[in-house]
Amino acid sequence: MTQPDDRSHRRGPLAALRSNFLTGLIAIAPIGLTLWLIWTAVNWIDSWVIPFIPRPYRPETLLGWDVPGTGVLIFLVFTVTVGWGAKGLIGRTFIRWGELIVARMPIVRSIYHALKQIAETVFTTSDSNFDRACLLEYPRQGIWAVGFISSTTRGELGKKLDAHGPLVSVFLPTTPNPTSGFLLFVPISDVIVLDMNIEDAAKLIISAGLVYPSARDEVVHAVEKARTDHP
Repeated sequence: MTQPDDRSHRRGPLAALRSNFLTGLIAIAPIGLTLWLIWTAVNWIDSWVIPFIPRPYRPETLLGWDVPGTGVLIFLVFTVTVGWGAKGLIGRTFIRWGELIVARMPIVRSIYHALKQIAETVFTTSDSNFDRACLLEYPRQGIWAVGFISSTTRGELGKKLDAHGPLVSVFLPTTPNPTSGFLLFVPISDVIVLDMNIEDAAKLIISAGLVYPSARDEVVHAVEKARTDHP
């Protein structure tokens, strides 16, 4: 008569312990990473703003202890104040004078204009944002990649490529870092527009294909799309 393998008895508790550990890790990892990123961002902003505050008016001098987030609060108030002033005539005049001075500096003006265009694209809600997520064959036929449609190809590029028919400008991000990628000019007929929104497509790219939109998200997006198409 064969004796039962002792390893099968030991594997049960160890497997349960491992399963519980992984389940707990999945539960706390997103929360922990989110809190860590917020705390890191707050400390980073504080480290930049606090040195500009006169020492007698710093929280550790007035209260006797450091108050995290003081620099963030001052930064928000300062940014809102500057934004409010920039909308007025005096603010626009000062900005125009500053840009004229920067325009006379060969290297500085290139950096300034590039950063200004990036900031206006990222932080403003306008037609310059990505329009839709899409599928296109890259780097060869039969292999599909997820990209973001930014706009229709126009200007000199549109004229030079007019023989190929209507084209769209597609940003093809890399995985897992979507901030780098390739700018492609693709015929509209070669692009498959996706129903998922930009956020879900970005999650798919960052996770290297591990995170797909859930069925509930797809239903919500379909309803929102229907409401947009038929107000």
